[in-house]
Formats: sequence, structure tokens, C-alpha cells
Amino acid sequence: MKNKKTFDIVLTAFFLGIMILMSVVPFLGFIPIGPLNATILHVPVIIGSVLLGPRLGGFLGTSFGVMSIINATTRPSALSFVFSPFIPIIGTTHGSWKALIVALVPRILVGIVPYYVYQLFRKLLNQKANSVSLFVAGIAGGLTNTLLVMNLIYFLFKDSYGEFIGKGANQVYGAIIAVIATQGVPEAIVAGILTAAVASILLRLQKNNTGTI
Repeated sequence: MKNKKTFDIVLTAFFLGIMILMSVVPFLGFIPIGPLNATILHVPVIIGSVLLGPRLGGFLGTSFGVMSIINATTRPSALSFVFSPFIPIIGTTHGSWKALIVALVPRILVGIVPYYVYQLFRKLLNQKANSVSLFVAGIAGGLTNTLLVMNLIYFLFKDSYGEFIGKGANQVYGAIIAVIATQGVPEAIVAGILTAAVASILLRLQKNNTGTI
């Protein structure tokens, strides 16, 4: 038990360090593409969720959300108001606390959902196809991030988002779907591939060091 706790602490610190590095280096963690930033910052959170469980995964997800707020505040773009309450909404002089929901809630769940998806698929596949379970967990984590972020933007900032992209209220959700399809789906596939590749190695290391899996 002591070995497992030590291993979990070290691995949590390792993932957190990677996330901090990715968030502070321009174009590494947050990559400007179109109106929103693409990201691979959720990948360490997903892998951490699978290896460390939902509690520490949720901690890493919360850290991801805080980094997103800091990035939107210190390196603002036209749509940073949806991630930072300190950036004025288009057409106003003030931000909104609702940005905290967009920035934090999806990212916390990115640290929780993959663990349960991984455990579910291990049971369904009788633990015989671990790489497949990891791949699906990675995709689930990536989609959790994109689907929740984009839908929360729609429900909480629909008018402002529509004003920015030049779409009427009845056209905004179509634009949301387009972002999910062109940006979110590729991000999820990349997350699945990286999760399967990296987590499989770390799971073996975890088993060797703690006697668990």
C-alpha cells in the first residue's frame, strides 16, 4: 500500500509538471486554430485518470481548468471571455462568472470519465484487449472535453458567440457542431492513440512497482 501511494504521488506530480510545461509554452498546450484553441492538455489528465483513479484524475482535471483560465486571462483572444471571468464579454465591459463553469466543469470530468470507461471496457472485453480499452477511454476523455465545452458555450454564451462568428441565433448550434466535428473529433482520436500508447507502458510500470493493475 505504501508503495502504491508513493507511486501515485510521484505520477501525479509528473503529470502536473507536464501540464504546467505544456500550458506555459506557446503553441504547445493551447494551439490557436480558428476561433478557439485546440489542445492536447487533456491527454495527461486522461492518462492520469486511468492510472490514478477518479479522485486524483479529478484533481488533474481541475488543474487543467485552472490553467485554461490563466491562459485565457494572460493570453487573451477574441473568445477568451468564455473561459475567463476576467475578460469582458463582447459588447460589454465586464466578464461573467459563467466562464468558470465552461473552464472547470468539463475538465474536471475529463479526469473522471476515462477511468470508468476504461474499467467498463476491461470488464466487457474480459481484460483481453487492454489497448482497446485504453483507446476507447482516451476517446471518451477527449469527447467529454469538447462536447461539454462547446455545448456549455452554446447554452451560456450563445448570443455573444453568435455575434462573434456572425451567425444568427438559429445558426449558432450548427457552428458548434462544425467545431466539434472538425476540431473535437480529431482531438479525441489523438487522445485515444496517445492514451493507448503511453498508459499501457505506465500500467506495466505501475504493476511492477506496486503489484497492482
